Amino acid sequence: MNSANTAKRAPAKKSKWESYKLFLMIVPFLAIMFIFTYLPLYGWIYAFYDYTPPLKLSQCPYVGWKWFKFLFMNSTQVTEFLKVMRNTFAMSGLGILTSPLSMIFAIFLNEIHCQSLKKTVQTLTTLPNFISWVLVYSVAFSLFSSTGMVNNVGQSLGLLSQPIHFLDSDNHTWLSMLLWGIWKGLGWGAIMYLASLASIDQELYEAAKVDGANRFDLIWHITIPGLLPTYFVLLMLSVANFLSNGLDQYYVFHNSFNMDHIQVLDLYVYNLGLGNGNYALSTALSMMKSIVSVVLLFAVNTLSKVTRGESIV
Repeated sequence: MNSANTAKRAPAKKSKWESYKLFLMIVPFLAIMFIFTYLPLYGWIYAFYDYTPPLKLSQCPYVGWKWFKFLFMNSTQVTEFLKVMRNTFAMSGLGILTSPLSMIFAIFLNEIHCQSLKKTVQTLTTLPNFISWVLVYSVAFSLFSSTGMVNNVGQSLGLLSQPIHFLDSDNHTWLSMLLWGIWKGLGWGAIMYLASLASIDQELYEAAKVDGANRFDLIWHITIPGLLPTYFVLLMLSVANFLSNGLDQYYVFHNSFNMDHIQVLDLYVYNLGLGNGNYALSTALSMMKSIVSVVLLFAVNTLSKVTRGESIV
């Protein structure tokens, strides 16, 4: 009897130790997240002071909600802020409207039966994601600046009488930023959908073929419905990050000509803080952006529970 009890305890202890080992494996990642994500939140305290470097925070006057009120009570600031929000909403909205492109690209990529061609296309479309935006702008400048290759070739062939200002112009700024973003992230965004495609039961395809379904029928009735859950989760996460367009792309492409349409919220916060030296106001604005993003995340999570019966948080 004692030997039987001992035998039962042994697997339980082993299972418990395995759980501890798995937890210890994620501890470094939890520490990194705490250091780089939660610890910097202490900096929000600067939003409540009239901070002037290089003084210590204790030497600066406490102003309470002054900078938060300044965002909505100063007419010049409100006008600038509304312009920034227009750009932010436009770029985020265009990003959401074009979000199905990654799913469509993954479907087309999955339909390539030649494995060498498939791997080549996937590699070439994924590589741009690992190129920094600084290098992307260097390529764009070499190709599309007033003295770039496109203008030089066009003038040499007599197609252009004068250079076209692709980069130092405010025409079609939103469209150009969208196209650069699609070029850089299309292949990387398709990886998630390719993983979802691998989880679709292949017997569904076989049964549909027996019933006479052609290639497009298989895509419409099996592949797309199988990818929609992944698409909706990614879509809701995009909505939750609606105010976060990122900084790198807009920072390297912005100039005095296109500033009216390229300055999104992240770039505006950067320019306020490091550009104009108004650290307290930029902190207040960044703080409000983070709070709104969290509210949006829980809002779309509630919507997901109501409509799909699934939670993403």
